[in-house]
Amino acid sequence: MMKKVLFAAAFSAFAGAALAAPVSYSVDPTHTVAQYDVRHLGFSVQSGVFTKTAGTVVLDTEAKKGSVDITIDTNSLQTYLAARDNHLKSKDFFNVAQFPTITFKSTDLKFAGDKLTSVSGNLTILGVTKPVTLTVTNFGGGKNPMSGQETYGANAETTIKRSDFGMKTFLPAIADDVTLKVAIEAVKAQ
Repeated sequence: MMKKVLFAAAFSAFAGAALAAPVSYSVDPTHTVAQYDVRHLGFSVQSGVFTKTAGTVVLDTEAKKGSVDITIDTNSLQTYLAARDNHLKSKDFFNVAQFPTITFKSTDLKFAGDKLTSVSGNLTILGVTKPVTLTVTNFGGGKNPMSGQETYGANAETTIKRSDFGMKTFLPAIADDVTLKVAIEAVKAQ
């Protein structure tokens, strides 16, 4: 009798694990933005926002695994001052004519219980790819009360050195350390 109970328990655990599978989510461009903060002349921290994003998030919440693949349209940069936006889009900074996108492709997701805590991956800016780890400061999912669709969202941030990606204009007056922040929501793919 004990063997039957153990076998049933083992089979149930295996069957439950077998039912869990990765789920693909499409980035919701209306609720996903990437932002940077950089110290300017030692006086203030200035920000810019990229308003056009695309990508896919895959989550297997049972196995605590997944992937993130995001593309940011560099021409969507906004600092709310047209002259500054144009300068930042020039060869001095983001060179949007030659490098129209910034990409991030994950290599590892870390969970603490049910909460995503960090995402490591490769960030490509100006054609230069470097490993980065984003710390997840907020993570949650469920049925969106407005759309009825299964949705996951997160906020994450990291600090990079812009010179590592070849962006050296006005160093050190404009700081080398740049904080990157991402607010993302992704909807279960149909």
